[in-house]
Amino acid sequence: MRAATEILDISPVIPVVVLDEATQAVPLARALQRGGIRTVEITLRTPVALEAVERITAEVEDVSVGVGTVTEPGQAEKAARAGAEYLVTPGSTDRLLDEANETGLPTLPGVSTVSEALRVAERGFTALKFFPAEPAGGVPYLKALASPLPGLTFCPTGGITPDNAGRYLALPNVRCVGGSWLTPREALGKGDWGQVEALARQAVALG
Repeated sequence: MRAATEILDISPVIPVVVLDEATQAVPLARALQRGGIRTVEITLRTPVALEAVERITAEVEDVSVGVGTVTEPGQAEKAARAGAEYLVTPGSTDRLLDEANETGLPTLPGVSTVSEALRVAERGFTALKFFPAEPAGGVPYLKALASPLPGLTFCPTGGITPDNAGRYLALPNVRCVGGSWLTPREALGKGDWGQVEALARQAVALG
């Protein structure tokens, strides 16, 4: 099993995906893979999310599937049973982190303040999600954290676009970014996997 820090090194961009149909999962993962992206975060924002995770893990090799928007009791365990290889949370409560730890899966806990980052670091987490990145201070904020918190690395998510992703990736404490622009809902609805592949190639070039 990969460590959480290794999850951040799989691809310069982790696609943050909302799926309306489980049947979209496998062709989506394959399109991302053809474009050079070998990881995907399926968010628990629709009822089909866990089924989508099951389909990708069963049918697509060499793509690490994470489950994001883990916010409620029991979700971490369900994600693990579905085959998730890592977990992502938008925020960090003690109960949520306890349940994530119980699964044994690498976890990227969400933080947006220095105090939150210190608190999760005290629990042994060193690879964190910075969310919501742009509203919470963006590039200048993360740049300011590099010196006082040298042992932490971040995956900023929230307001990341192809236009600003490069500025985040240039920071010494950022290993990758999370973004939804690689998998536009309109493209998924139309089954336009060529567009997804093209967007994945562009994202890889950012790194």
